[in-house]
Amino acid sequence: MNARVVVVGSTNLDLVVTTPQLPRPGETVLGADFRTVPGGKGANQAVAAARAGATCEFVGAIGSDDFGVRLRDSLVAAEVGVRGLRTVPGPSGVALIAVDRAAENFIVVAPGANSALTDLTDDDRSAIAAADVLLLQLEVPLPTVVAAAGAARAAGTTVVLNAAPAASLPAELLDLVDLLVVNEHEAAVVAGRDEPVDALLELVPRVVLTLGARGAAYADRSGLRLAVPAPRIEAVDTTAAGDAFTGALAVSWAERGEAAVERTLRWACAAGAACAQRAGASSALPDRATIDALHDATYRGTP
Repeated sequence: MNARVVVVGSTNLDLVVTTPQLPRPGETVLGADFRTVPGGKGANQAVAAARAGATCEFVGAIGSDDFGVRLRDSLVAAEVGVRGLRTVPGPSGVALIAVDRAAENFIVVAPGANSALTDLTDDDRSAIAAADVLLLQLEVPLPTVVAAAGAARAAGTTVVLNAAPAASLPAELLDLVDLLVVNEHEAAVVAGRDEPVDALLELVPRVVLTLGARGAAYADRSGLRLAVPAPRIEAVDTTAAGDAFTGALAVSWAERGEAAVERTLRWACAAGAACAQRAGASSALPDRATIDALHDATYRGTP
């Protein structure tokens, strides 16, 4: 049976421009290519999980505008379930993204309809209860994130929280998290200090630290510490690489469990790297065969 993943989170239309360098405050730079791409951390991670082999349901909100139609269609095309996707009056979420020649980016998000995801329906709670993993981020109202995590804990569903965008988090949420996924900046913000891993383990039982081109690390309260390198690639666009990593991580965790955490980290790193080799957000998210191929080529001989 496929891994069952439910994502409660955001969906945005990404307005993406490439530019030789990212502008400094007050500076205007000339861009090159412009494109519009369905995105949002929640929707990206749902598509990533579906392409990585999961049966995935998405709970979120779109606006009553043309962007909303496109966002719904993109999820359906990726075979993500949309029974939990609401349409609300007003604009959909939008992200303004600039990507430079080194594949670095900056992102500004206008939440739009995502701010209207303020409660869970009985159907949402039933979907969470039937899932292996609930995947959460922080681009929708925090009370909804807490409510979803509570529904998962009550049903025995594993709660994976990608604490992005970076924010300090209430104990009522952290107490419900089984696995926290953060980059170095997010880790420092959540932990409240510059050497965050031990501090995070006082808050949650397991932490995955994403390190970009350096790979990823894992720590848990049993004392286990792991680090894996990332595949060496020529990066084109890192915009959705973190979402590819997190979606694949959720799928592998659901399939293999905690005992295979090192392989799960490697597989997730392969997903993030494969995504960074292509331009775009959801359009760059890799399928399972692509992840497997890069994983096997990079980590050949590793169990």
